[in-house]
Amino acid sequence: PPPRPPAATSILKRQKQLRRKNVRFDQVTVYYFARRQGFTSVPSQGGSSLGMAQRHNSVRRYTLCEFAQEQEVNHREILREHLKEEKLHAKKMKLTKNGTVESEEADGLTLEDVSDDDIDVENVEVDDYFFLQPLPTKRRRALLRASGVHRIDAEEKQELRAIRLSREECGCDCRLYCDPEACACSQAGIKCQ
Repeated sequence: PPPRPPAATSILKRQKQLRRKNVRFDQVTVYYFARRQGFTSVPSQGGSSLGMAQRHNSVRRYTLCEFAQEQEVNHREILREHLKEEKLHAKKMKLTKNGTVESEEADGLTLEDVSDDDIDVENVEVDDYFFLQPLPTKRRRALLRASGVHRIDAEEKQELRAIRLSREECGCDCRLYCDPEACACSQAGIKCQ
């Protein structure tokens, strides 16, 4: 018998095959940076903004599953700290009758006084609860010191305060029509706000 010619594939089938290809990720690469004083962000209060070193100091590769587990552990730890801070605040409020009475006992309370038994992290769904929390100035300074920053630039506090104040004063005083001679926006070279 004569040899069969190769079966011709339909153009339509070829297009379907091309469409089936998907982008798949199999690993996550995480670069770790040392913490530095920021000078690039404006926290809502105080000074000592957080930043990072110019170059990473380590790299770690995870499978997608390992990375998800690592994130779960990290988020649970952050949640645990957050719940402890809430519990500490509640204890202080109870001792001071919502801040109306002075209490030496309340002043002496720290996070160490909140037991892990007082909080219930296991019954909280981390994905529903987890979000970035602003850190108070004291905490940011402690993080910087723990990361080896010995001299925290105090001038940054004044610069950040000036930036926050300038953001409160936005726009101009024009009403109904714009007088370019008196308009702060026009003088700054922007459209009248």
